[in-house]
Amino acid sequence: MLKEFNFEGFNMGLDLRQLLLDFKNGKISLEDVEKQIKLNYFEEIENSLKLDVNRKYRTGVPEVVYGKGKEINEIIGAVLKLAEKNGIALATKIDNIEKLSDEIRKYDLKNYHIKINKKAKTLIIKDKNYTIKKIGKVGVITAGTSDIPIAEEAKETLEVMGVEVIISYDVGIAGIHRLFPTLKRMINNEVCCIIVVAGMEGALPSIVSSLVDIPVIGVPTSTSYGIKITPLLTMLHTCSPGLAVVNIDNGFGAGVFAGLIAKIIYEKSII
Repeated sequence: MLKEFNFEGFNMGLDLRQLLLDFKNGKISLEDVEKQIKLNYFEEIENSLKLDVNRKYRTGVPEVVYGKGKEINEIIGAVLKLAEKNGIALATKIDNIEKLSDEIRKYDLKNYHIKINKKAKTLIIKDKNYTIKKIGKVGVITAGTSDIPIAEEAKETLEVMGVEVIISYDVGIAGIHRLFPTLKRMINNEVCCIIVVAGMEGALPSIVSSLVDIPVIGVPTSTSYGIKITPLLTMLHTCSPGLAVVNIDNGFGAGVFAGLIAKIIYEKSII
């Protein structure tokens, strides 16, 4: 009977295990299995947020809550639901991180570890019984101190994915001599790629990619005296190969990209 339904290529979450066992034992029909899978695909919170709770099984990265513009209770509720399903969950770009820090104390979270990064404006909730599997190392560099919040967002994203982060902040081209000890330390730590966060003219990622033999991910920031798009254009127009670029202030996107590189290398190393 099980052969009638093709599960090949479909990565199930642990919450579907009982459903499959019930089907195997003849307790439910094939039609009910299909219906429950469709219903399980999204979780709805108060008719306003739909959560893709099985995203990590398709893409290797759990859904992350984008906090900008959302109410604090919506953010906490969404992150709790995702943590319940996946063991760990992250929210980014939270507008009022101070208010969230106060409000979250009202919740019964004794079974969870809570991490609030006020500089990055992120929230991580992790089930105390959930273990993050370590999958490699990534370097994160900033040109200036004003770029640190975006770098911290990338760092929090990487840590949720199980990546160890080697950081070095404020090593921009205004004092280029500061860069070389940083790169030496990252090479010694065998990072698989380097995220470089820079505003102003955005030249640092191009310099880094000209000095190392691993992928570099450039993150332009909105830190600038002039036109905010300048660092993005500089990075996109680089003549130095090996540099990929995400959008302005997208530390999360850079973290995911670097984390997937680390994940692929790790998986190949254990085969």
